[in-house]
Amino acid sequence: MFKSAFDRVVAAFAIVLLSPVLLVIAFLVRIDSPGPGLFRQVRIGRDGRSFRIYKFRTMIDGAHRIAQNISPEGDPRITRVGRILRDWYLDELPQLFNVVKGDMSLVGPRPETPEYVSLYTTEERRVLKVRPGLVGPSTLGFMDESERLADVSDPADYYATVLVHERVRTDLRYLTEGSLLYDVRLLCRQMIAIVRR
Repeated sequence: MFKSAFDRVVAAFAIVLLSPVLLVIAFLVRIDSPGPGLFRQVRIGRDGRSFRIYKFRTMIDGAHRIAQNISPEGDPRITRVGRILRDWYLDELPQLFNVVKGDMSLVGPRPETPEYVSLYTTEERRVLKVRPGLVGPSTLGFMDESERLADVSDPADYYATVLVHERVRTDLRYLTEGSLLYDVRLLCRQMIAIVRR
């Protein structure tokens, strides 16, 4: 209960503080390519419940109808503004609203889409016992994901058979290591990694 309250208060404060930045980003996304500023997608959260995650749109409108739900380095569907947002992880900022709503935490396992959650083993499904996070162990551990996908002949198959399982096994650590101190340390490490990258 304390973690949930802490997450919501911090997320609400961040939304107020960053509101001018959020508005500017939404405006830039809209003028860069036709379509909405926000992208909504169904993800699976705590106890297997589905929810709609919010992101700034980084691809052309209707990108999901062109190719599968993965994005190797150099994906032509990514817009000019979208590439910058992804490099700095700014496309994830609208998930602060998911945190305020209670769908997500600031830190926790990253939520996956239903088709990939269906591939989890029984052991891997333990990750659904906790609320998913805006940042998680796999966010930090797989910052090179798009490059890894670009290096294989079949990115969709590689993600489904290898990466999705590596990611969820990394996130399982949160079930035993998660704490307020761990959350703060992971958030700091993630910010440092983004700047260094």
